[in-house]
Amino acid sequence: MYSLVSAPVLGFDLTRLDGGAATAAVLSRALRLDSRDLAALARRLPDDGVRAQLWQDIHAATVLRPTVRSLSQQDAEGALALLERAPIGTPDALLHCVRHDVLGWTWQEQEGVRRQDDTASAATAVVCDAVMATYLRELLPADTRRRLAVGWLAATRELPDRPVDTGPQHEAVTGLCRRIETLGASDLERLTALGDRTRLDSSGWSQAVHEASWAVHMSDRVRAAAAAQFELVQAVDAADVPVADRAGGVWNLLSGAVHALTVADLLDAALLGRLLDPCLGVLGLPVLR
Repeated sequence: MYSLVSAPVLGFDLTRLDGGAATAAVLSRALRLDSRDLAALARRLPDDGVRAQLWQDIHAATVLRPTVRSLSQQDAEGALALLERAPIGTPDALLHCVRHDVLGWTWQEQEGVRRQDDTASAATAVVCDAVMATYLRELLPADTRRRLAVGWLAATRELPDRPVDTGPQHEAVTGLCRRIETLGASDLERLTALGDRTRLDSSGWSQAVHEASWAVHMSDRVRAAAAAQFELVQAVDAADVPVADRAGGVWNLLSGAVHALTVADLLDAALLGRLLDPCLGVLGLPVLR
């Protein structure tokens, strides 16, 4: 369920979780790693005994978090209360995304089998620890969160913080995200109303997002589009948009616009307008290159 190709879905979950913005920040930084960074990360990996204890807490936390699938076992009132925050994906799906999508370039094929060398494997483990520390933030003991994240935080202080790459429309994408950070009450009220309308026409909206996703895939902008979604998660959090509004349609509205912007040069005018016009009518039109 979680992959860089389906970054809008991952972003939808992250924007509704307590630690989602921090998870998006880790994923964004991890997208910018390269082979020169692996050794610094690998050096920060705790020994096996320490990690075994920390991951016992992670496994216990995953049991506590309901997913959309598990809500069918709740009574109607309880299910509605949990639905706003219940993720579609799982921690295991997120770990797979980190290992095989975000850090997929660290794997080498040998005799038909894909493997990581020891340095890449250790570096990947440090990233996974940090992702779990944030993704499960409210379910983990504070000391466990700190110990899971400390290796990542120490290593990234040593590494260059390369610019986020959201593709050829970077200026427009980042401009929209910065605008979202400054949402006012009237902006949010209008976006919420538009989100409600979009939800009523969910089939047409979903098809438009699917076509934009196909353009992202065919143009080899999967990583750039994912980076844009992770920037959006952080922008929505900075704007302090209520979770109910994010879940109720505001995320879909903004995510669709950001997704379309990453391939604005490849989409026909009707499709581009379908995804951009609703929220840009409220927030203003970014400059497209």
